[in-house]
Amino acid sequence: MSNTITAERGAPASLGATIDDGGVHFSVYSENADEIHVCLFDEGGTQETDRIPLPGREGGTFFGFVPGLAAGTRYGLRAVGPYKPEEGHRFDYSKFLVDPYAVQLDRPFTYRPALTAPPERQIDSAPFLPRAIVTAPDRDAKPLPFANPGFTYELLVRAYSQRHPDVPAEIRGTVAALAEPYFLDHMQKVGIDTVEMMPLAAWIDEGHLLNLNLTNAWGYNPITHMAPDPRLAPGGFAEIRKVVEAMHARGIRVLLDVVFNHSGEGSEEGPTICYRGLDNLLYYRHPEGEPEFMLNDTGTGNTMATHKEPVARMFIDVLRTWVQATGIDGFRYDLGTVLGRLPEGFSHDAPFFKMIEKDDVLKDRIHVGEPWDVGPGGYQVGNFPKPWFEWQDKFRDDVRKFWKGEDGMIGALATRLAGSADLYDHDGRLPSAGVNFIAAHDGFTLADIVMYEDKHNEANGEDNRDGHNDNHSWNNGVEGETDDPAIIDARGKDIRALLATLLVARGTPMIVAGDEFGRTQGGNNNGYAQDNEITWLDWDNADEGLIEFTGKLAKLRREHPALNADRFLTGKLVEGGDVEDVIWLREDGEPMEDDDWNDAERRFVGMSVYSPKGEEDVESERAVIYVNGSHEDVAVTLPEPREGHVYCLYIQSDWPQLEPRRIDHTEGVVVQSRSVFIMLEERDGEA
Repeated sequence: MSNTITAERGAPASLGATIDDGGVHFSVYSENADEIHVCLFDEGGTQETDRIPLPGREGGTFFGFVPGLAAGTRYGLRAVGPYKPEEGHRFDYSKFLVDPYAVQLDRPFTYRPALTAPPERQIDSAPFLPRAIVTAPDRDAKPLPFANPGFTYELLVRAYSQRHPDVPAEIRGTVAALAEPYFLDHMQKVGIDTVEMMPLAAWIDEGHLLNLNLTNAWGYNPITHMAPDPRLAPGGFAEIRKVVEAMHARGIRVLLDVVFNHSGEGSEEGPTICYRGLDNLLYYRHPEGEPEFMLNDTGTGNTMATHKEPVARMFIDVLRTWVQATGIDGFRYDLGTVLGRLPEGFSHDAPFFKMIEKDDVLKDRIHVGEPWDVGPGGYQVGNFPKPWFEWQDKFRDDVRKFWKGEDGMIGALATRLAGSADLYDHDGRLPSAGVNFIAAHDGFTLADIVMYEDKHNEANGEDNRDGHNDNHSWNNGVEGETDDPAIIDARGKDIRALLATLLVARGTPMIVAGDEFGRTQGGNNNGYAQDNEITWLDWDNADEGLIEFTGKLAKLRREHPALNADRFLTGKLVEGGDVEDVIWLREDGEPMEDDDWNDAERRFVGMSVYSPKGEEDVESERAVIYVNGSHEDVAVTLPEPREGHVYCLYIQSDWPQLEPRRIDHTEGVVVQSRSVFIMLEERDGEA
């Protein structure tokens, strides 16, 4: 068949494919192409039925209206232009291109060597790529009102449900499984406030994984950032929206991890699938004076040119679509420093940040940056604009070093417990700006931190060269799995102490799904290519006691201002000069002095935390917390409670089954080795 097309009814401002009365608008942005053609396919997406040049052009926007088309039409693009790599141009008409504004694909991306074939070979890549499907997702979804993320749960969708025995086979490993009641019940039991789903956008495997017979398990290699991957969400936005609404009904917010720093097209030797073929010079950054190469500030082969308005605008449109179509409450940005990169360096006034600040859909969403990349000046922890939140790797490293037993860590630990003022106490930012974590998807699991001194990534096929080398981990005497009950007990104590440290610290706490029940990856600290039982959660062997303990910690934190107040602990007087917000305590109950802070071998610190009376008549409150990283029990003298108050011990991390009990302050307390104690001061008669 041969379709007609017209520019008169075109809609250049609406990029992508837009359904209108009697047909479909197509609009594509490319500043350097000579022509853009739309390829139409039959209902099965196999046979190309027509190829139509877009007749209209306004600036860099090519557009046209095709009457007679409707929802469900399958299509793709081809671009006409120069192939001059020395000038940054890599147009190749033999390459079929997927629309970057596609909102639905008919199949996943699959890497094939033909996608990298040079133009002179004239290999048509259409047989190897998905077709975009013309669709109009509903855009009336409603996120929950803005709130700090609170206790956050990073979740790899496919791995989460793949091994759960009660998940129906047809939805195992998909987003839809997350709406099953037992998963929602579990999240509530753990005390989760916000679920952070790892990427859902359609991605392609890295080329080298093909030869290793591996696939990308994490999804951090996207092509079309707007279209959900059919493997994770075969029902598209409607499926994701249903899950978001189910979580909202339980009071749980949902964030989506997005990857705007690079695309899966890789280096200049990588495949041509989308951006490279539409306008390589526009969409990607290139070394100054060397447009034939890709600037690699991401370590993945390319870097998106988010400092350019059309590219930043595209990603703003991506975010708006996800919010409006699914009700997502916000986003976590992988290698987020790229979003603020200008030619002269990082700036929190970069176009992308300013666009979000002014956008009526996005300005009140939650935005969490991973504040580093591998380029020059790429480490920007503490430098993102308010009100952004940031992943905080200094918390991870300092807490691990302390519990590992490294010297001179007591001051760093106190800084992290007090809210990391060294990073965030400026420009009106609060401790919650820092997302505290001890383990994330990238690195050891929480259990593996105390089971392995060294990484064991042999399954990744790179001779154990990949992944972090400096893990600040320890194995408690044996590398890996063991039947020794003493070592198993020691590891359990360390895991609970790490969790307690995380949840008493000022800031926004985050764990990875499965760490609340002891998941292990067998020492693999870079599971990106392990879509198998290495990363799939083992629900059959979940540690129910650890789940209970994690939930108990989360509940205690949520209910007590002394543990959750969003204020830096400074040691200064509050409430008219009557009491300090924190007093750092020695074993004898006296305040820490300079010699104590400078004692490199000190492994013990106490903190008396006071939260003044808050809004809505929230009572003033004191918590006394002891952190004992040594291998010896420590006898402690308790500070005098306020008149009419007594201490109640709620958490003793070495004894997870502890029921809250009153403590006689005149008798003191023995803080067990490798443990965290949490006491609350309560009115006499209430404890």
